[in-house]
Amino acid sequence: MRELTSATPASAAAARRQHHWRRDVIELAALFVAVATADLIANLVGHAPDGPALLCLSAAALAATAGFHTWWARHHGHSPPAPHTAGAPAVTRTTEPGESSAENGTGAGAGTSLWRVRTTVRDTPGSLAALCTALAGQDVDILTLQTHPLAEGTVDEFLLRAPAALAPGDLTRAVRGAGGRDTWIERADAHDLVDTPTRMLTLATRTAMDTAELPLALRQLFGRCTIRSTPPGTAGTDPVEDTLEDTIMRLRDPAGGTITVERAHLPFTPTEFARARALVELDAQLGTRVPENRSVLTLPEGNEITVRRAGPEDLEAARELHDHCSAATLASRYHGPVADVDRYLTHLLSPRFGRTLAVQTVSGRIVALGHLLWDGDETEVALLVDDAWQRRGIGLELLRRLVALAVEAECRSVYAVTQATNTGMVATMRRLGLPLDYQVEDGTLVITATLSPAGASARLR
Repeated sequence: MRELTSATPASAAAARRQHHWRRDVIELAALFVAVATADLIANLVGHAPDGPALLCLSAAALAATAGFHTWWARHHGHSPPAPHTAGAPAVTRTTEPGESSAENGTGAGAGTSLWRVRTTVRDTPGSLAALCTALAGQDVDILTLQTHPLAEGTVDEFLLRAPAALAPGDLTRAVRGAGGRDTWIERADAHDLVDTPTRMLTLATRTAMDTAELPLALRQLFGRCTIRSTPPGTAGTDPVEDTLEDTIMRLRDPAGGTITVERAHLPFTPTEFARARALVELDAQLGTRVPENRSVLTLPEGNEITVRRAGPEDLEAARELHDHCSAATLASRYHGPVADVDRYLTHLLSPRFGRTLAVQTVSGRIVALGHLLWDGDETEVALLVDDAWQRRGIGLELLRRLVALAVEAECRSVYAVTQATNTGMVATMRRLGLPLDYQVEDGTLVITATLSPAGASARLR
């Protein structure tokens, strides 16, 4: 915010008119005095016997007057008065939100840093005030504050702007000295400046638009955490009810099974547990949702295909794709008995476990499937292309779109599991133009592609 305080145009014009009027009166009076003085001197010189002496005195007086005028002009110039002096407009400069002191020139340090700090304090009057006072003593600005009530005490979560020279250890000690305990601190960025209600509404909107967004919304809500979806029927994984255990929360998946959210060190609070349950409940109320997203592509030989999102409603069409694939193609894709491949489709087509893209011909038959599967902190990509439609660029097109979805979901890498003899998959991964890592064990090849939001997006265009 920039604030300029000055006289209004009308008052400024009036001041100028008043200044001109006074100057004119003074100049006219000076003229009259000069004329009268000249007449007096002329009479004295013309009628007095000591006329030459009077002329010399007059010359000396004129010289003295000229010297005085020169001195006055040097010490009282006509330039505007300096700021913050009487009669001068005052200029006040304040810091824009998100602007550091180094940027606006008001700080003595070399800029500021954003920090997320969480600490537990006693639930007593004055505890928060003591904490805020300690932060102010370190020139730390509190941007946002969330409170998480506990049975004993309160967890306060701050977004702070601190001087860049302030070390994390000094910030932690200042919080501890004000009564904070179990303090956790990490770097923040501009995305954390969004307030919690706005963030929750944004995540709820994403979840309402697409079933596949629920795990991603939970990850974005809690930051660094691991999200795992377990299919129904898995022994020992279905909880009787939603549970919260320190750094682990388990939620009933609306599609069946369990969603497990886990953090390494920071315990979840009941407030965070309630937010997660609200997102899951919204997903359950809305049912399965797969947004319409179709694009038509022309293959090199001239055939047109449609690439779209696939879901549980495509189960029968996916089974027909299996019927058209050879046993070698199915074995290369699923790494198991060919007779059991159909049982994987329900899991693969569920939006809860990832995203699936289908390639459809003009007649409506699915000839290829591409899967992006959430696997905890990692993400798997898998392709299946009908034998008759292979080597036409379909696999590469699917893989590029899947990697673009992974970048959008802020995944750090994707991996593909295939046979070491599957040169087609290796060549397709290499054509992405991304850094690749290869691991071979017992004939199984795992290819991992490292993603970067800027670099991957540019290469995949």
